[in-house]
Amino acid sequence: MAHQRKLGRVASQRKALLRNQVTNLIWYGRIETTEAKAKEVRSMAEHLITLAIRECDNNVNVTKETHNDKGQLVTLDVVNDAPSKLHARRMIMAYLYDLKEPKKADENKAEYKERTKDNKHPVVEKLFREIGPKYKALNAEKQQSGGYTRIYKVGPRRGDGAEMVILELV
Repeated sequence: MAHQRKLGRVASQRKALLRNQVTNLIWYGRIETTEAKAKEVRSMAEHLITLAIRECDNNVNVTKETHNDKGQLVTLDVVNDAPSKLHARRMIMAYLYDLKEPKKADENKAEYKERTKDNKHPVVEKLFREIGPKYKALNAEKQQSGGYTRIYKVGPRRGDGAEMVILELV
């Protein structure tokens, strides 16, 4: 197994910290943390983004026939995930934490519920619907892959002098 930074924590705490920071990086687009943590988060985030890029367009069109309330036969065209995309989605869901979609300032409770009823895992959906296609197009344009994150050094932290950085998605 490859070497991993210990970050002064036991394994369970370290895994939880990295999962939390990767989730926040994907959700907010940038985080401020120490240099050592940022390098570990970068590795995992790039792996998840690569998974999303590879599978973001992998869908299957299915025709379903169901009976409605009146007993009539209704035909629906549905877009489902292909088996490989479903596997990638489940792997990502197993790693990332679930964050709730924030409520907008001018939105009441009923509107918020209506807007978020279909989206049970907003971080995973953001990864597959926004981030994956964006970087897929960028990779095709530059004809290279990887390098989805950027680290800016901010300077030492006042309390303990740890080197602080901003880790962001490119």
